[in-house]
Amino acid sequence: MGHRIRVQRKGRSPNYNAHRKGRKGPAKLRQLDTHEKNGYICGTVVKFLHDKGRGAPLAKIRFPLLNANGATEDKIKKSKGLQTITVAAVEGLKQGQRVFFGDKAALEIGFSYCGY
Repeated sequence: MGHRIRVQRKGRSPNYNAHRKGRKGPAKLRQLDTHEKNGYICGTVVKFLHDKGRGAPLAKIRFPLLNANGATEDKIKKSKGLQTITVAAVEGLKQGQRVFFGDKAALEIGFSYCGY
């Protein structure tokens, strides 16, 4: 008959399960809009997070909400007038750094998500 192979033994054990609790959320780009299609939008790196079960750190990036004319909405309170996304942090990214998203964004060292 023979023995069960190593992979079969690992599948039964609880020691090899993924860490599913305590995750910080999915790493996603912001939803593509007209500001990114026709130009670019600027965001600021707020903080870095460690996510369980992930090798790279996550970066929280905050963007201002824009109205239809492209100007920032000053009437909205500061906490409600910002959109925050979480992305995988690239090498060279710093806290407080400004990053640009969009078709016409210039590529810089420290952030590779500029443009689609």
